[in-house]
This record gives sequence, C-alpha cells and structure tokens, in this order.
Amino acid sequence: MRRWFQHLKQSPNEYGIVMMSLSMAVFIVNDTLMKWVCQDLPAFQGLFIRGVASTGMILSLAWHLGVLKPLDQAWAAYREPTVQKRALFDALATSLYMSALFHLPIANATAINMFTPLFMVLIASSVLGEKVSTLRWVLIGLGFVGVLLIVQPDHQGFNAWAWVCVAGTLFQAIRDLTTRYIPRTTPPLIISISNAVSVTVLTGVFSVFQGWQGFSGLQLLGMVGAAACLSLAHYLLILATRSGDISLIAPFRYSGLLFALISGFLIWGDWPNLLAWLGIGLLVFAGLAMLRSRR
Repeated sequence: MRRWFQHLKQSPNEYGIVMMSLSMAVFIVNDTLMKWVCQDLPAFQGLFIRGVASTGMILSLAWHLGVLKPLDQAWAAYREPTVQKRALFDALATSLYMSALFHLPIANATAINMFTPLFMVLIASSVLGEKVSTLRWVLIGLGFVGVLLIVQPDHQGFNAWAWVCVAGTLFQAIRDLTTRYIPRTTPPLIISISNAVSVTVLTGVFSVFQGWQGFSGLQLLGMVGAAACLSLAHYLLILATRSGDISLIAPFRYSGLLFALISGFLIWGDWPNLLAWLGIGLLVFAGLAMLRSRR
C-alpha cells in the first residue's frame, strides 16, 4: 500500500483524483451526521459545537506531528493572507450550504452542490488561464446530467433556500481555487486550522442570535464524529486542489453522489430507480473518459 501511495504521488493528476474522491466520501458522512443531529437542534449551534471539536482535533494532530514547531513560523504561516482568504471563503461556504441543507431535501441540496465543478472550471479558465478543451466541457456537462438523473430534484424543493445553497456552492468553488495561491511551503494542517477557527467563530456568532437548546449525549457524539470527518475531508481536499489540472480533478466531486447513494441505501433503505442508474452510468462514463482525455 505504501509503495502504491508513493507511486501515486508521482502522478499529480491521478493523485488529485484519488484525494478528491476520498474527500467527497468523507464529506458525505459528515453531511449525513449533521443533518441527522440538527433535525432537533438549532443549525448554528450544531455547527459551532462541531467547529470547536474539529479545531481541537486538528490542533492536537498538528502539535503531535510537530507542525506547530517552531511556533513563530507556524503563526506566520497561519497569518499568510491567502490562508486567511481561504478560511473566510470556507466559513461563508459552510454557513450558507449547511443552513440550506437543513431546509432542503438532501437530494436537492446535493444537486445544487454539484454545480461546484462547473464553477471551478469557469473560474479556472477565466482567472487561472487554464485551457479547457471542448471534450472536457462536454464530459462535465454529461456528468452533471448524470447528477440530475440520480437526484431527480422536484420543483417544490427549490425555494429561497435553494439560492442560499447556490451561494454556498459558489463560495466552495472559490475556496478550492484559492488553495492554488497558497505557498507550497504552507503545511496543509495550518490551512485546516485556519479554516476550522474561521468556521467556528462565524457560526458561534450566528448561534448567539439563533439561540441554543439542550442536547443529548448521542447528539454530541454525532457532532464530534462529524467534526472528525470534516477535518479529514478538508485535509484531503487541500491535497487534491494542490495537485494536477483543476479542470480534470474538479469534476470528480461528482463521486460524492455515488457515496451518497451507498449511504442512503445502508441507512434509509433507498434504492436507485432506472433513471438514477442511467445517471450513475453517465457519471462513470464521464469520469473514465476524462481520465483518457488527459493522455
């Protein structure tokens, strides 16, 4: 396994694709836990508690691995303007998207969130100057059609909260692309700490206005579990967006839908219908074709 991982790191595009796919799988676990917990809790209270737990976990890991030593260098990396910009975008994206997720059917919210690769490719081509071939645009479009066939969002689920979800998705794309401007010497854990602190502070402020209520030990366990998943997912996402060609790697966010299908079946007994299976086929085809198109 270690030899395979070392070999994978020598191929930036393949490495980025694997990290992106793993990140999406862990994000799905986080979303599932938080949506379950916040059914009976104020949203920003849940997000704040998760943020506190996530910040503590990342700080402990960074200290254990020596990332925070010497402290002055770690502090300088933390204060890097691009790191702080990414943290701000992440806090806005998290607050907007998760707020919408608690008010929308999860299928509709997931469908909207799958606009992220399109936003990323648009920004990458216009801001970063990456050349995006016609074939890749077609494959990205096919992947999104596949997403729509899987989630089959109904018009009743799209309301004012859908626009909040769109805004959160846009900030996610900006956040991910901002990672490319962060100096390569900045440890990923420093970036993760900055994100966790930013999200915790912003949701903590919002929670004061929204109000708090009591919660059970099981709910606390769910929030701590979500914090662990979120910390790992962001770390993997940072590795993904620092590798290879963004226009190739970004569409593999679609893999999150495949993990969501598995989660839905195991937890709620949901099983895809014929249209959903057609969508899965389109996603798999688009992903494999995109891998071939880079050669």
